[in-house]
Amino acid sequence: MTTADPTAEPEPESAVETARRQLERAAAHLDVDDGIVERLRHPTSVYRVTIPVERDDGSTEMFTGYRAHHDSVRGPYKGGLRYHPDVSEEESIGLSMWMTWKCAVMNLPFGGAKGGIVVDPKELSSDEKERLTRRFAEELRPIIGPMKDIPAPDMGTDPATMAWFMDAYSMQEGETTPGVVTGKPPVVGGSYGREEAPGRSVGIITREAVDYYGWDLEDLTVAVQGFGSVGANAARYLDDRGASVVAVSDVDGAIYDPDGLDTNDVEDHDETPGMVSGYDAPETMSNEELLELDVDVLIPAAIGNVLTAENAANVQADMIVEGANGPTTSTAGQIFEERDIPVIPDILANAGGVTVSYFEWLQDINRRAWSLERVNQELEEEMLEAWRAVREEYDSRDVTWRDATYIVALSRIAEAHEARGLWP
Repeated sequence: MTTADPTAEPEPESAVETARRQLERAAAHLDVDDGIVERLRHPTSVYRVTIPVERDDGSTEMFTGYRAHHDSVRGPYKGGLRYHPDVSEEESIGLSMWMTWKCAVMNLPFGGAKGGIVVDPKELSSDEKERLTRRFAEELRPIIGPMKDIPAPDMGTDPATMAWFMDAYSMQEGETTPGVVTGKPPVVGGSYGREEAPGRSVGIITREAVDYYGWDLEDLTVAVQGFGSVGANAARYLDDRGASVVAVSDVDGAIYDPDGLDTNDVEDHDETPGMVSGYDAPETMSNEELLELDVDVLIPAAIGNVLTAENAANVQADMIVEGANGPTTSTAGQIFEERDIPVIPDILANAGGVTVSYFEWLQDINRRAWSLERVNQELEEEMLEAWRAVREEYDSRDVTWRDATYIVALSRIAEAHEARGLWP
């Protein structure tokens, strides 16, 4: 007879299961009406559309798209559109729930949404991707709008995608409506600083967390897994303020210099694919080895589920700040809790993206652009306000940083539901 390994990772949770578990953990610490919690376990609606697209060879191919609306008690739905083969209804629902929590913890007047198309964008030409996007915008037109649902870029989409989406919507509406999406190029109503914002907010929150524990930023050693848009901007933010970024990586591998890398000299993977792992550094290693380096702060900023039951016991960092969405599995989180390793969660740390999306929405509605300096100043203020709210919950309760963050989010959502009541 064989016995189960108690440290083994259980079957991966779906995004919906994880979001519901986090909701219930937060609710256990609050006096929230059971009816409100039950409402938040389910999306308001999920839309499925079929999108015909003419390929470059003249053939027609059908694609499936989704848009999940979770909760709009605090304002219009907000969330990304991803083009990826694994897009599904269940994933969209779970990610829309996370967007609800993220907007609430940042105290933004938005609810949560998410969606996308089941497609590998690498298999599309630029023209095919544009046709797909424009038709998707038309299929979603009845349910989106600056006061209804405001999509944004996500995996497989970018500012150009948002520009096409906005143009298609505007043509059908008969007026230019830049506020229907965020993450656009600034020349058509996008905000300066939007692409850098998630990484910048990771840097800001890392700085504040380091100060909370009484560490000196200039003595800090940092390892960043994933030197793309989020990781590179977080690394450069900390490097510019005196921290020593000793290791960074891309999909092909990691580079390491115990004396610290010049992060402004290393081109990120989005700028030039392969430049990270091909950079002339004293040592190279795998992405898995980077996660186990002896550093003060580890920033997983690549993909989800990289810190697991298999490697959590070998992580030597004194703090983890989540740059990617969902990089820590539930079992790994429990191990870090037992080892007293603080984990600053993704919905706080990388929330700069949705925060500057909010700024972009404001700029579009008011038809008045902000300077990069103003965007960065406002982002700093919003991140510090969110950090203070989470820190107060952390200090007043026997909970993890993740639980404290969800408590802040749920308390705000529940208060809004109680104020508005239930439509009969």
